[in-house]
Amino acid sequence: MRQLIAQSIGRSRTVLMSFILILVTGLASYLTIPRESMPDIKIPQINVSVHYEGISPEDSERLLVMPLEKELRSIEGIKEMTATASQSNAYLSLEFIAGLDSDQVLAKV
Repeated sequence: MRQLIAQSIGRSRTVLMSFILILVTGLASYLTIPRESMPDIKIPQINVSVHYEGISPEDSERLLVMPLEKELRSIEGIKEMTATASQSNAYLSLEFIAGLDSDQVLAKV
């Protein structure tokens, strides 16, 4: 390792030119990459948040999360449902199968 460092210091111009060459090549590659290879994909996800002041996390789960899960489970196209109950709050995250009309799904939720 020390020998490599000593050689690099001894050939500083070569190391600097190699660094500049790599930097310019990387920048040129980044600028010429087609933008279609990185499309803007919307993840079909809807978040539901319910606030009920003064209830415990256990009551939040029993009174808010469980009924909401039961009701929202009837909506077609749900891929994954995640729920969190906390002090005075319930939070549900619904992920849908790609290709569904987001406005229609939002109206159902």
